[in-house]
Amino acid sequence: MKLWTIAIFVIALSGCGNASLDAHKNTLPVFSLEQFFDGELKAYGMVLDRSGNLSRRFEVKLLASWEGDKGEIKEWFTFDDGEKTTRVWHLINLGNNQYQGTAGDVIGVAQGRVEGSALYWNYQLEIPVDGSIYEITLDDWMFLIDEKRLFNKTDMSKWGFHVGEVILYIEKL
Repeated sequence: MKLWTIAIFVIALSGCGNASLDAHKNTLPVFSLEQFFDGELKAYGMVLDRSGNLSRRFEVKLLASWEGDKGEIKEWFTFDDGEKTTRVWHLINLGNNQYQGTAGDVIGVAQGRVEGSALYWNYQLEIPVDGSIYEITLDDWMFLIDEKRLFNKTDMSKWGFHVGEVILYIEKL
């Protein structure tokens, strides 16, 4: 009986998984990182805590450019409490829908892949909170709506536990 209970538990857990990028393979419009993130963009976002409560709102001004397989995205954040921060992404198109990115507060290298209208990034980010720096894992999903708009949903975790999420709307100007 114990073996049967363990087997049912393992099967139930295997059904609980993360979203699959491959599920977006044939979705339209096709997301080109180089085409969408080119020129001036504007974003509006919010941070939700681990319970789903709104903790912050923010706007982001973005300026993006590409030269060959290398891209740069400059982001200027303005939060509802007056805090301002900047992040500069350096991206590389590795081919086969694979991307890598680095930024000053990203630990190591962000790994990304595009399938159809979706982009998935995974990386570690340093987040300052009350004078301390926390290393948070981000599972970052972008979904292209059309050539000028996309939605971004980012799940944040620490040691495998959900600690919050970011929801962001980005549009080309």
